Amino acid sequence: MRAIRHRRRRSIPALAALAAAAVAAPVLLAATPAAAHPREGRLAEELVAEVTARGAYRHLAKFQQIADAHGGNRAAGTPGHAASAAYVHDTLKKAGYEVSYQDFDIHEARTKTERTTVLGGAGGAEGRELATAAFTFTKSTPAGGLTAPLALARVDESPGCTADDYPAGAFTGKIALVKRGSCTFVEKQNAAAAAGALGVIVYNHSGTAPVRGGFGSPAEGLVPSAGLALADGEALASAAAAGEVTVRLDLDQEHVRKTTRNVVAETRGGRSDRVVTVGAHLDSVAEGPGINDNGSGSAGLLEVALKLADEGANKKGKGPANKVRFAWWSAEELGLLGSEHYVAQLSEQQKKDIALYLNFDMIASPNPVQFVYDGDDSDRTGAGAGPAGSAQIEALINGFLDKKHKPHEGSDFDGRSDYGPFIANGIPAGGTFTGAEGIKTAEQARRYGGTAGAPYDPNYHGAGDDLRNLDLKAFDTNLDVIAHAVGTYAESLRSLGK
Repeated sequence: MRAIRHRRRRSIPALAALAAAAVAAPVLLAATPAAAHPREGRLAEELVAEVTARGAYRHLAKFQQIADAHGGNRAAGTPGHAASAAYVHDTLKKAGYEVSYQDFDIHEARTKTERTTVLGGAGGAEGRELATAAFTFTKSTPAGGLTAPLALARVDESPGCTADDYPAGAFTGKIALVKRGSCTFVEKQNAAAAAGALGVIVYNHSGTAPVRGGFGSPAEGLVPSAGLALADGEALASAAAAGEVTVRLDLDQEHVRKTTRNVVAETRGGRSDRVVTVGAHLDSVAEGPGINDNGSGSAGLLEVALKLADEGANKKGKGPANKVRFAWWSAEELGLLGSEHYVAQLSEQQKKDIALYLNFDMIASPNPVQFVYDGDDSDRTGAGAGPAGSAQIEALINGFLDKKHKPHEGSDFDGRSDYGPFIANGIPAGGTFTGAEGIKTAEQARRYGGTAGAPYDPNYHGAGDDLRNLDLKAFDTNLDVIAHAVGTYAESLRSLGK
């Protein structure tokens, strides 16, 4: 799961025509209500019975082995990711699926220098170097750094997000100091640059680490931008409020173009105008092997796909009523790039043919909470409800968990995973996850067990996200959710009114 960089867009963008590397052109059928499939209900039960955490663990072990053999990670554009994609592709090919790669270009940011030095006016802190994190795809400073006074963006409920947070003339030729929160890093940078700022420093709103932000591509990096920790940012803000503070921001970052690939596999049978699409991102961050994030979702999909094949999904006359399409996205950690590329290549008809999208990203967190995406916005928080049909997907998952006597709670469609491009195009979506860097509350610890006051995943985006960083009971529960949802929708879309 990627760090928050931008909220999902509610408008539907103009999209390109279908590329040959996407999916095969669908066979169009009359849009009539589907009759009950002879196996309706039975396939879901059989998949739930057959899919186990023990069976899926072999895929996690393979992902760990791949990472160990390729520098400790499976990040997009690296040999580790390429080997992971080949493993998924070849495994599904043997199981009889129609499998394809979808290649696309990405950029890798290689930071050589990231430094902030206080030069004057900071109450005795002159000469001090502050722990600094260059934003991904930032513009570099001139050789020797960018030296300028700080100017403070207004701190309110949406700090540094709009033009009125930057008083006219106050930021020209200066470095904007902005607090993290509310809007995207791109929006903060753009507003500061429009006000005349030569650079942007964003300080954190919590914790002790510098903000690790970034942009979607090198083209979005307008001015040198970096992050500081909360304490360092507040100290600079306090000093700058009392008088001029000068800093030197020194950033040197190289942007390298690479190619990576999605893996897409679909059943040979089933109605191609009623496609059940299920996805998980396969890439890790560069800092670690990504076994929970998101080897867990990737392994879960792979195991369900294999058991679906065992049920005859790819045999003539035995396939499901509706085509099932599994996808393993690349470059999610760089900003949902794989899923965005995939959706952008679909024709309008092909988008209409996708009945729903199910997303599974981080489903075995070691200090877990059972989150279900809030399709109906019953929690009244964040981005709002998903497209029509999302409420029914949430209800299906919640109903299954209730029957299993498993506690669960809602999670906002906050744009942090690969459902984003689908809901932005009006495709109903749902899914589960077990938590990232958020902190477990005392009430959650009472309901789910685990440790209150600790992150759901203490190794989120770190080297410690390995085979020891898993809760296999949570993994097993979410595998059952995937199996039940895939088995249900493969046979019937009647709960969605289709």
